[in-house]
Amino acid sequence: MTTTTRLDRSVWQPYFDHVSKLLLGKRVEIEVDSLQLGSQLAAEWLPLFGVTYDKKDDLIAIMAEGLDHMIRQPRDVFIDAVGSELLSMEVIDGDGASQIIKFKTPLLLPAA
Repeated sequence: MTTTTRLDRSVWQPYFDHVSKLLLGKRVEIEVDSLQLGSQLAAEWLPLFGVTYDKKDDLIAIMAEGLDHMIRQPRDVFIDAVGSELLSMEVIDGDGASQIIKFKTPLLLPAA
């Protein structure tokens, strides 16, 4: 069963520091939804390097292969998890846009 949890701002930095280690090697898809832009795909299943929160600059950074996706002035962070496995998170940015970040384990195909 999936559980959605709102993270308090005070735990963003330690949470993302911890989760980044667990997510290394997963694939990430980032969708940005806003009234001005509509729905746009910013990344499609790229290898993930990490997720951080920079308190000084007030931004969440998602680093993936060939992409540094910055979410400025985040207002809310919601995570969806099954047990201890993080499936996705939604970040509402300073402009009210919803940024949905999905994580998946790459499919390992058998050797030919």
